[in-house]
Amino acid sequence: MKNFPVTEKKREELYTQMKAVGIHEEDLEEKFIRSSGPGGQNANKVATCVVLKHLPTKLEVKYDKERTQGLNRFFARRKLIEAVQEQLGVKTAKQIKINKSRKQKARRKRRSNSSCEN
Repeated sequence: MKNFPVTEKKREELYTQMKAVGIHEEDLEEKFIRSSGPGGQNANKVATCVVLKHLPTKLEVKYDKERTQGLNRFFARRKLIEAVQEQLGVKTAKQIKINKSRKQKARRKRRSNSSCEN
């Protein structure tokens, strides 16, 4: 188990999700590159951006939103889990949220159209 700067609960949850999807640490190729954007001297000196490649599926994920490499490694794995789930056709939490908002918008549109006709 890798040690990420997050709580033990979050770390265990991540590894449980990875196991459920079929991602193993030894199947990952991890590279570190310099981040772009804000961060000042830290971004210019330290390679905090993480590029994760899942060798069996050839999926590649890049994450550089946080200022520390450890957090970027953690979130890159989360992003990889979502990408693998999408490829397998499993509904992710993100997709469920999108579908819910689409239904709400369609319902509101029907209601507004019916009130305009009266």
